Amino acid sequence: MTSSKSIFPPINLHAFKLMILAGAFATVIFDLWGQAISPMMGFSRLSPDGLARSLLGTFGLPNQQEHGQFLHLLPVGLIAYPVGWMYIFNPLWTRFVGNSGWFIPSAIYGAGLWLFAIGGITAVAGLPLFLNFTGITWVALVGHTIYGIALVWALKQIDPNWV
Repeated sequence: MTSSKSIFPPINLHAFKLMILAGAFATVIFDLWGQAISPMMGFSRLSPDGLARSLLGTFGLPNQQEHGQFLHLLPVGLIAYPVGWMYIFNPLWTRFVGNSGWFIPSAIYGAGLWLFAIGGITAVAGLPLFLNFTGITWVALVGHTIYGIALVWALKQIDPNWV
C-alpha cells in the first residue's frame, strides 16, 4: 500500500492557532508598512479601514471607523487571508507547481490579495477600480505582497511542518 499525504492541512485547533498568530503578525507588518513606513518615505498612507467602511456602507451595514478597523483586522487579516493561503492558494500551488519553496508563492499570493482587494473589493464598494492607480494603489501592492510574505514566514517560524 502506498500512502499519500494530503496537500490540504488539517482543520483543527492547531491550524486555527497558526492562522490567528501568523495573520496577526502579517497584519501588523502590513499596517506598519502602510501607515508608518510608507508615509515616512514620502509615499501614500494606507487606510484599509476606509475600504472596509466603504464596503460595509455599500451593504447598508454600520460603517463607523471602529467597524472598518474590525473588518480589516479580524475577519480579513486574521482569518480570511490566512485561510486563503492555507486552504486554497498553497494547496493549489503545491498541486500544480510543486514544492518550490515558500518565498515566491507567498509574494504571488500577496499580489493576488492586492488584485482582490484593490481591484475587486473597491469595485463592489463603489470606489474607482484600483483607486484610479494613485499612489495608494502602489503602496497597497507592496503592502499586500509584504503581508503574504510575512504570513508564510510566520507560519514557518511557528511550525515548520504546518502542512
